[in-house]
Amino acid sequence: MNESLKSNFISRWQKYFHNAPMPIALFYSDELHSTQVAKKNASHHCIIADITQVFNGKSFAFNTTNIGCGGGLRYCGFADTLRPNFEYFLSYGIEGKMEGERYKKDPETVLKLMKNVPKLKAPAAWLIAKPFEKLEVDDNPEIILFFATPDVIAGLFTLANFDRSDLYGVKSPFSAGCGSIIQYPLLENTSENPDCILGMFDSSARPYVQAGTLSFAIPMKRFETLVGYMDESFLTTGTWKVMEKRISGNNNFF
Repeated sequence: MNESLKSNFISRWQKYFHNAPMPIALFYSDELHSTQVAKKNASHHCIIADITQVFNGKSFAFNTTNIGCGGGLRYCGFADTLRPNFEYFLSYGIEGKMEGERYKKDPETVLKLMKNVPKLKAPAAWLIAKPFEKLEVDDNPEIILFFATPDVIAGLFTLANFDRSDLYGVKSPFSAGCGSIIQYPLLENTSENPDCILGMFDSSARPYVQAGTLSFAIPMKRFETLVGYMDESFLTTGTWKVMEKRISGNNNFF
């Protein structure tokens, strides 16, 4: 990663967001980039559990051998299949055979939904996940991912809309948790005007993240532009100073 961009972001993040957690970076590569191969679990295992560890300083590499969930394989681009009877799994299930998640009202709705869901093919052998501050010169991040509280999300959301004349600088597509942090933001890098992705609304994945947090994913194509706006944006105003105090924990408002 460009060292100047890296240092500029870190200094501005610390200036305006204080002790809020730093983001992590996600990218694909045929090399391991000083990461460890994530441990394969014997049973079903949500990749969000491993991503959470990256926010705590770990650096992991994922591929077809160590992602323990069919959805994770699909939304990371390592598979293009769905589990049998997926339309029933996402809706009301099959009596006596399969419990449904009831995220959609019926199988027909699921089948219509899947016609609109984009596909992702992993462009390299490994999906790399590293803490932002551990990025090296030969790392090429494609997604900058935050797990954050509403006050921090508010800052990121407003910054993402700073130069936009439309209403949708941030999108929140219906998705599995891994889709909202990997598939959709990665695909935004192919857009002329990439949007940020607000996510982690998936109730099946939420037990693996801290209560009171959501995800905010910035496509790399958008990230450098937004960092450049930080010093001229609302972040310099008295309005944001109120939020800074809350984020830093110096809060006497309630």
